Amino acid sequence: MSLIKKELLEILACPVDKQPLNELEKEMKLECTACGRKYPVKDGIPVMLIDEAELPAGTKKA
Repeated sequence: MSLIKKELLEILACPVDKQPLNELEKEMKLECTACGRKYPVKDGIPVMLIDEAELPAGTKKA
C-alpha cells in the first residue's frame, strides 16, 4: 500500500533542492533522495513545508 498515489509522487519534489522523494510507509513520511529531509504525510496529504520537515540526523536548522 502506498501513502499517496503514484502519479502524485512522480511530480512531487523536495522544496529545498527539487530532487525526487521516496515513500517511507512505516514512518508515514516522504524522504528526499538527495538531502534526506523527511516530510510528513497527514491523512493522505503530503505536507511539503520546509519548516515541517524532519532533518537528517546530525543536521541542524539554519
